[in-house]
Amino acid sequence: MLLGKVIGTVVATRKDERLEGVKFLIVRNVGLKADMVNGFAVAVDAVGAGIGEMVLYATGSAARQTALTKDRPADAIIMAIVDSWDLEGRIIFQKE
Repeated sequence: MLLGKVIGTVVATRKDERLEGVKFLIVRNVGLKADMVNGFAVAVDAVGAGIGEMVLYATGSAARQTALTKDRPADAIIMAIVDSWDLEGRIIFQKE
């Protein structure tokens, strides 16, 4: 799993029929101290995430292991919205 922040959306009116009804979000990679790092993914949203939220997401074959993405051509999926995380006893992120 990877940590990321939702920074945008992607709208695709023409797509593979197996992707009908899914929402695509742009997720920017986040480091352990909640800082933005290089890299991003366009991910299928399985949990109702929104712009600005910190999320956990998976890529590769793990992205096709959820009920929403099974047998669908997806390479990234958002599977959790992060409430908080701490590092060595210090709170790094707390959802508002």
